[in-house]
Amino acid sequence: MIKLEGALYPWRFRVVLALLALLVGAIACQIVYLQVIDHDFLKGQGDARSLRHIQIPAHRGLITDRNGEPLAVSTPVTTLWANAKEMQVAKDRWPALAHALGQDPKVLTARLEQQANKEFIYLVRGLTPEQGQSVLDLKVPGVYGIEEFRRFYPAGEVTAHMVGFTDIDDKGREGVELAYDEWLAGVPGKRQVIKDRRGRLIKDVQVTKNAKAGKTLALSIDLRLQYLANRELRNALVENGAKAGSLVIMDVKTGEILAMVNQPTYNPNNRRNLQPAMMRNRAMIDVFEPGSTVKPISMSAALETGRWKPTDKVEVYPGTLQLGKYTIRDVSRTEGPVLDLTGILINSSNVGMSKVAFDIGGEAIFRQMAKMGLGQDTGLGFPGERVGNLPNYREWRKAETATLSYGYGVSVTAIQLVHAFSALANNGKLAPLTLLKSDKPAQATQVMPEQVAKTVQGMLQEVIENPRGVWRAKVPAYHVGGKSGTARKTSSGGVKGYAVNSYRSLFAGFGPMSDPRYAIVVVIDEPSKAGYFGGLVSAPVFSKVMSGTLRLMNVTPDNLPTAAEQQAAATAAAAKGGRG
Repeated sequence: MIKLEGALYPWRFRVVLALLALLVGAIACQIVYLQVIDHDFLKGQGDARSLRHIQIPAHRGLITDRNGEPLAVSTPVTTLWANAKEMQVAKDRWPALAHALGQDPKVLTARLEQQANKEFIYLVRGLTPEQGQSVLDLKVPGVYGIEEFRRFYPAGEVTAHMVGFTDIDDKGREGVELAYDEWLAGVPGKRQVIKDRRGRLIKDVQVTKNAKAGKTLALSIDLRLQYLANRELRNALVENGAKAGSLVIMDVKTGEILAMVNQPTYNPNNRRNLQPAMMRNRAMIDVFEPGSTVKPISMSAALETGRWKPTDKVEVYPGTLQLGKYTIRDVSRTEGPVLDLTGILINSSNVGMSKVAFDIGGEAIFRQMAKMGLGQDTGLGFPGERVGNLPNYREWRKAETATLSYGYGVSVTAIQLVHAFSALANNGKLAPLTLLKSDKPAQATQVMPEQVAKTVQGMLQEVIENPRGVWRAKVPAYHVGGKSGTARKTSSGGVKGYAVNSYRSLFAGFGPMSDPRYAIVVVIDEPSKAGYFGGLVSAPVFSKVMSGTLRLMNVTPDNLPTAAEQQAAATAAAAKGGRG
């Protein structure tokens, strides 16, 4: 007779049954616990496998000019991406997809097959919403869309160097877009959705965090003046066969940059054929020796010492001055063997300026230039901005003193030069520079006595209006002041000294003289056609831009002809017509 094992060992059987009962009880307790008491655990596990958070892109802040004209705006675009694994089941749809995307079917097929195991690849970015929807309407398995924003620049190349641009991820990469990226960027939001195990969207649940748009940024520039400056600078480069150029317009009372243009430039809306040289904001990055444009600053240092007056005479004959092996020369013939201080500026005499500098010392000129911002940080915080170099010596020898006084041995940027001239125009007060629209009065610093500044203003007016002056810089119906300059360019490629037949033509000035408000600096790099002197190349650009600026800003003329002059002109015209 066969006996059951359990009957032989009843206690073992009972132990097994007890263990099974305990196991079932434990499972039952755990089920009750998870379903009734701690039900959030299962919910969390389920959500972890199906609930996802999708980023909601933030609308980047608007950039405008001082009058509210848009300079950079964000427009909605559609980015198409694909789950390459899912797409493998519908290879017959790939040619139609390639056609809709405007891509080569063979190239797209090779790409999808090469990345067949990837669950996320970009197909194309930055389509218009209409273009993106037309592709999505094909309902190709594994193709999805994302809403993003793309930056558009209405003024294009005219404001490119100042505004800059963003990259494909809408991050600032140049100019103001980079300098104020945190201000403009905003904060992305989050949207909660349910997806299946293949990553397909099942349900849009809720917005868990709203996107916070970036803040608006109002720049100091006036788009009207920006267009004016860009047009005249571009024309000047063509007329003179020049390599490059910069032009800056500044409000001397507020420190605001009203226009800043460079040539060559580029279109930030289409950067496919962009050359690195086109991206350089030369007004802030290129440093150069300012030449004779700093003579008014050196002259102000002399006047401030009290040792010199505008009528004091200096012997400049024979137009050269020997300092050891170094010879100082006057480029043009002066009107006589002796010049007063105004005559030194009118004739741009290096010899005369050097003799004045020897009397007051190089340290006095250095201090004046430093106070007026040459070779100093402007405080603008613009990406890549250069500081330049203002040398200081423990012992000022005659050669260093002379060259500094007429603008050699020192390197500045166009923005620094216009800032320095703004102090001369603003009665000796230097307002801090700003690229943003200012609603508060500028906290200007007195960097020279008011009377000295006014004296130099009169001297610079003579530089333009004197018969031997820079008449090409005259502005019809307005009195203006300024100084031209011509500087040889240093050699590149590790070669010391100056390049042969390579010059920068400069002009710096301000107006109207009745109440100076606007300062302008023009820099033309390597003119090659009609000449290279600043009074010949850059002065006409200053005249046109200053004339347009004063009229656009509704500044009352301060140099209209008198009734007698008008009558005389009418009589002369009538007589000429009668002879004809």
